[in-house]
Amino acid sequence: MDKQSLSEVYDRFAESYDTARDAFNIDDVIAEFQTKLNCEAGSLLDLGCGAGVPLARSFVDKSWHVTGVDFSEKMIALANKQVPEMQTLVSDISEVTFESEKFDAITAIYSLFHIPRAQHPDLFSNIHQWLKPKGKCLFTYATQEYTGSGEFDGYKEFMGEQLFYSHDKPENLVALLESLAFNVDSCDKKTIAGETFLWLTAEK
Repeated sequence: MDKQSLSEVYDRFAESYDTARDAFNIDDVIAEFQTKLNCEAGSLLDLGCGAGVPLARSFVDKSWHVTGVDFSEKMIALANKQVPEMQTLVSDISEVTFESEKFDAITAIYSLFHIPRAQHPDLFSNIHQWLKPKGKCLFTYATQEYTGSGEFDGYKEFMGEQLFYSHDKPENLVALLESLAFNVDSCDKKTIAGETFLWLTAEK
């Protein structure tokens, strides 16, 4: 699936986003991540921010400055409506650029696994560069429980659409992050709305 097609799928998802979002409650995950951060109010980069709720909204409500990136113009339009305080940017998260040591935290929730895993080293290297010293990241990663394979590059049905997914084995992911000078804080499988993904936090 090319990038334009994937962004068009998420444009269509935006039309039914409010009803679908309620099934994926990640409030506890967000709250747990916030307790691990090294500052009470800082700057967050949300890669694949979608409509900005609940993650960006939760950070804005705690006086954080939030920058959200998404390649779906309709999702960004929802984010601008639901979290007008956040700064938004329509861009592919594998192509966007920022200055070094700009963010205290970076998140990529339900977004990273749509990017081919061959591109993951460069993206994680960028994330490491964009984080301030001791900054932390939180992201989701696809699993064998979800795709049926330890390593996967292919398509899965989601909400009536065929979406591209890509992931490596968890141990290879952790090794990659450590090779880029991340300290992995946690790496846990969580089942939310019947879907099992890897939730990982790491520190620069």
